Amino acid sequence: MKTPTKIATFVAGLAVVFGGAVGIGTLVGPVDPAEQEVHHPPSAATTAGTEKLPGGLMISDKGFTLTLANDQLPAGPATQLRFSVLGPDGRPVTAYDRSHDKDLHLIAVRRDLSGFQHLHPKLDGSGNWSVPVALTSGQWRVFADFVPAGGENLTLGADLAVPGSSDPKPLPPQSNTAQVDGYTVILTGGLEPGRESELKLSIAKDGKPITDLQPYLGAYGHLVALRDGDLAYLHVHPAGAPGDGKTNPGPDITFYATTPSTGSYRLYLDFKHNGKVRTAEFTVTTATGGIATPSPVPSTTTPPPTAPTTAGHGHDGGHS
Repeated sequence: MKTPTKIATFVAGLAVVFGGAVGIGTLVGPVDPAEQEVHHPPSAATTAGTEKLPGGLMISDKGFTLTLANDQLPAGPATQLRFSVLGPDGRPVTAYDRSHDKDLHLIAVRRDLSGFQHLHPKLDGSGNWSVPVALTSGQWRVFADFVPAGGENLTLGADLAVPGSSDPKPLPPQSNTAQVDGYTVILTGGLEPGRESELKLSIAKDGKPITDLQPYLGAYGHLVALRDGDLAYLHVHPAGAPGDGKTNPGPDITFYATTPSTGSYRLYLDFKHNGKVRTAEFTVTTATGGIATPSPVPSTTTPPPTAPTTAGHGHDGGHS
């Protein structure tokens, strides 16, 4: 083959590769122009070519595909969302291994990272899932976090359009304090790209540390982290477990997270107290090549006098 022909063939091949990569995040549902203008930070892990993409960026992975019954739904406080997970054979998966006390965890969030909901849908005998979701107008992303029977943990993501007038909300500024339902939650620690970081969350109410948290999903807290821009979904693991003889039911809950890149992340902490699950939200921005240092942390025995409120960035969290 002549040299000009080889070059033309090589360029055409690159176009196919990059065209396919761009399509990964937009396989389902339209995106408004205002919400298309997002910056996807380069991944420190994937740039080196040694690790896979973060979860939730793809609708299909390892032969499994998240399929929404409808990729457009009306706004409403209890809109029924139906979906299935197709296996390598193209049929709906009906058998799952339990993870964090559930067969499947569904996370729904608007693309501006507001309206966070952590839900547990019901599965029928045919492999179809359903759950009511509180939807407002705008572009949404839904994540299915599950372990197929005998397989490994997967997180698949799909876009969902909700028609109507909607203005994207700005990401709340970084803060190490959140208020929700009269509870004060303080975050100690930060995120360092490409390395495991420790995050400690301390819960208090009326100036008193909470020492009788109730188990929720097999732990005293459940933490979800989403990257601003592409909404990469990060698995965050708690330290210890209820009943292990060494993990206290508050006021501190410790997690370990590895972020793939610099940038801003939205953290959602679910915790259960007095029979109710609440969600505290934080914005954490990594420092280039190093851990983000939060402001000094007040003692959990004394509430901060002017604690900034980060709750209220959309829905205060749904649980079922």
